[in-house]
Amino acid sequence: MSEFSRRNFIRSAAVAGLAATQADRLLAAEAQKPDEAAAAPDAGPADQPPVVVDAAEYKTLQAAFDALPATGGMVKLPPGTFEIHQPLYVTTAETRIEGSGAATHIKNVNQEGRPALVVQPPTRATDRRARLWRVQLGNFRISGNENSGDGIHAEGIEEIFIQGVSVDRHGGHGIYMEHCHENPRVADSMITYNKQAGLYLNGGHDIVVNANHFEENQDAVICVDGYNLCMNGNNLDDHLRHGVVIENTYGSVLSGNMIEECDGTAVILDRDCYGITISANVIAHDMGGGVDLRGAHGCAVSANTFTLVHAFGVRVAQGSGRITITGNNFCNSYLGEGRTKRPLENPNPVLIDIGTGIVLEDTRHVAVSGNSFSGLDGAAVRAVGKCGHVLVSGNVVSDIHRRPAPGDAKLQAFDISPESEVTLQMNLTE
Repeated sequence: MSEFSRRNFIRSAAVAGLAATQADRLLAAEAQKPDEAAAAPDAGPADQPPVVVDAAEYKTLQAAFDALPATGGMVKLPPGTFEIHQPLYVTTAETRIEGSGAATHIKNVNQEGRPALVVQPPTRATDRRARLWRVQLGNFRISGNENSGDGIHAEGIEEIFIQGVSVDRHGGHGIYMEHCHENPRVADSMITYNKQAGLYLNGGHDIVVNANHFEENQDAVICVDGYNLCMNGNNLDDHLRHGVVIENTYGSVLSGNMIEECDGTAVILDRDCYGITISANVIAHDMGGGVDLRGAHGCAVSANTFTLVHAFGVRVAQGSGRITITGNNFCNSYLGEGRTKRPLENPNPVLIDIGTGIVLEDTRHVAVSGNSFSGLDGAAVRAVGKCGHVLVSGNVVSDIHRRPAPGDAKLQAFDISPESEVTLQMNLTE
């Protein structure tokens, strides 16, 4: 058994006589990393009906979780700060863990890379096909440190639902889901300052990520080997690398998100993505680029605003094709009447006025239409290598080449390599 301390344990009137003091100690069940564990704690009896468990009446949070029968129920967490040295396990289906808002704070002080909260079937270590259904986590804070592991580590949970949870400062991912195939949902949560991804989705479908805040994680969201990701209305800010990275995933939509100030790229599609729409997002001030299609086919990039984006607004790389780019605005900080919000020159590149357009690299079957390009450093569209079957039509271009490359005497709106086959028609340039 390993210990975790409890501070400021505020109890209801019914249990006020047992209010915590600094000398109180709570014991968490001994556990290992999920990938090393021999077995998670057994679920309770299978013949009991679901119950409501008041964790304030138990010596440990783990004891409260273990009090649930196999049929599940609800564990109500009281206010207080609970320092844990080993992972807590939830191993029952049809279960909700409900905190008292941010006043319920599970604090992982482990220094050996172990997660704070593990949600998985009790037989997961020996049966990788084991599944639990309908586990919900809501209304508590779970924090870690740079040497701890994931905040919430879930494996084999179908219809997992995480809502109203603050997950911050973990040495691993904020939330990691492995093979939570059916309908995983993360909503209305604060996922911040985690050393790896805020949310890592490994193998899932019909995924909803909605109305969350992501800030200063390594990456905000990584989705790998999945499909039907629906990511809407999230706010992503100040990430140390990328915003959203999607690999080997299809049939998904990213819309209505604010993706700002990534040190890397705002959105990356790689490794056989197809049938994905990126629409109506504001992609602003990202240092490594806007939307990077590294391995994507049959995708649409539409009605987004790319402002103050460095490197490129949209890049279609050699491994991508059959792409539609339409109705977007690529711009700088122009305010009208010759004024810009930011200066053209500043020693700090984060503070300069900048705009970038579209780069096509050895790609084919791309339609670029109905976009507005203004206040750009270079050309609106640049095709390098051997691009083919590209249509650039009906775009409006103004105030470009504000930072022309050395030796660039042409200063054309559309910089097309001699090897490329690109049709230009009905574009307005100024």
